[in-house]
Amino acid sequence: MECTTELGTSDDGWMRRITQHLPPEFAGRLLAAQDAGASEAELQQIAAEGLQEVYFKDGGGRAQGLLVEFTDIDYIDVNL
Repeated sequence: MECTTELGTSDDGWMRRITQHLPPEFAGRLLAAQDAGASEAELQQIAAEGLQEVYFKDGGGRAQGLLVEFTDIDYIDVNL
């Protein structure tokens, strides 16, 4: 997963191993999108938005300018 931040920060893209539960609203969006035939890229975008809010921004408590996108995924394990 790659992270981008506001210009002038030192947060270049890096590999991370993340274990995180997504809130129900993001899990629901993922399932609804999958049922509607969303592409892999669309599903990755929803998951990245969820991780951005929960893991990186800590529910709005930090990293306000951070944008997250999935790139070069090595491994993903999903439990429902």
